[in-house]
Amino acid sequence: MFLPILQVNSEDLPGLAIVCGDPRRAEVIARKLDNVRELSFAREYRTFVGEFSGTRLAVVSHGVGSPGAAVCFEELIRGGVGTLIRVGTAGSYSAEHPAGSLIISTAAIRAEGLTRQLVPEGFPAVADSAVTEALYEAALQGGGIVKKGLTVTLDVFFSGVVDIPHKTYKAAGALAVEMEIAALYVVASLRGARAGAILALDGYADADLAAEYDPHSDEVANAVEREIDAALRAAVKLASH
Repeated sequence: MFLPILQVNSEDLPGLAIVCGDPRRAEVIARKLDNVRELSFAREYRTFVGEFSGTRLAVVSHGVGSPGAAVCFEELIRGGVGTLIRVGTAGSYSAEHPAGSLIISTAAIRAEGLTRQLVPEGFPAVADSAVTEALYEAALQGGGIVKKGLTVTLDVFFSGVVDIPHKTYKAAGALAVEMEIAALYVVASLRGARAGAILALDGYADADLAAEYDPHSDEVANAVEREIDAALRAAVKLASH
């Protein structure tokens, strides 16, 4: 089956995929694979396949924001991918989790618009427990601050005249905010796939904590490297379960 948005054939896809927003990050992850080849690069969707420690997997970029990302997730699942791991970045809500920390998202607060057009308002966006635990265990092996818990998925990045309710989400116990996980978890639930996500914190979303935003610092680069390695280790474990 040809997947028209990703522009790949389903026969070329393995059962497990690591997904990320940036096509350049997809290339960085793919460099860690053996026997790697690039299948396509269409719009923001860049697809590689290869092997890590004998486990065959795909690496696919999905761009920024839930609508476009959901298209990627839908086509991957239609193409036979049964396990999806998102590797991304997020803004922190806590001084206990500064830039360079890793967060494993156990569930996402649905503060975006995409999932409201897919499921009722009360439908949860929840990670698969096996994927979550595999990511958490793998992340702990890499050192640094690692935490698992609730994250927020928003559509907005820069504020307008309407306040972004970061303080509300922080008070409710959310650890960090990003732009795609709710879509991943809801699509996976609807289509019978399992999904999880690991995030490198690249700054503070809470205005009371916010300093100059620098997602290209050494601390963030190190965290991204650690989360990629954790995702690859988790993928190997999940491939056998």
